[in-house]
Amino acid sequence: MAKADHSIDPRILESAKQEFLACGFEKASLKRICERADVTTGALYKRYSGKDALFCAVVEDTVADLKAILAEKSAVLPADLSDEALIRAWDMDEAYMLWWFQYLYDRHDGFVLLLSCAEGTSYSNFPHDWVESMTEASYGYYEETRRRGLTHTNISKEEMHVLLSAFWTTIYEPFIHGFSWEQIVRHSSLMCDLFNWYRTLGFTPQ
Repeated sequence: MAKADHSIDPRILESAKQEFLACGFEKASLKRICERADVTTGALYKRYSGKDALFCAVVEDTVADLKAILAEKSAVLPADLSDEALIRAWDMDEAYMLWWFQYLYDRHDGFVLLLSCAEGTSYSNFPHDWVESMTEASYGYYEETRRRGLTHTNISKEEMHVLLSAFWTTIYEPFIHGFSWEQIVRHSSLMCDLFNWYRTLGFTPQ
């Protein structure tokens, strides 16, 4: 049995990425993608059922990395943390913020596709869905601080979602607007001044 030829796959994916970044999903042309990759439309359809499947393939690695980092950061149960570690989990200092920006910047094109170019795809609601995932992960930490009496501030899960929506929007926007890394570094510092989770959640570091 002849082996499947995967030699053109990288060309298709790179061409698709450039087309989606330039035009967005809905205006992207499979014809232009094939022409840039120097393949036939038949060759593309042998590999991908349609434009949505192709978009999903382009962002697959980025989505996998985001799921992996969320799983890693959620692996430790709040109940297993000391009081100090539980509170420190909300410490968004400059080093930590810059770490997040670096992680996302290393996956720049895939992240921008998910934020700005995914309308009409399976990832149309990615910005909202990501915040929802972060809310699920974060609210348990907040509830544990309440259970231990480390804070008496009462914040509902819906309010936490709104707060995290604002927080993550300030992370999304530099990528949407094409900030350079130098601009992102400055923006990261400004974010640390803007968001003070200790004050918002009603506790002080131990």
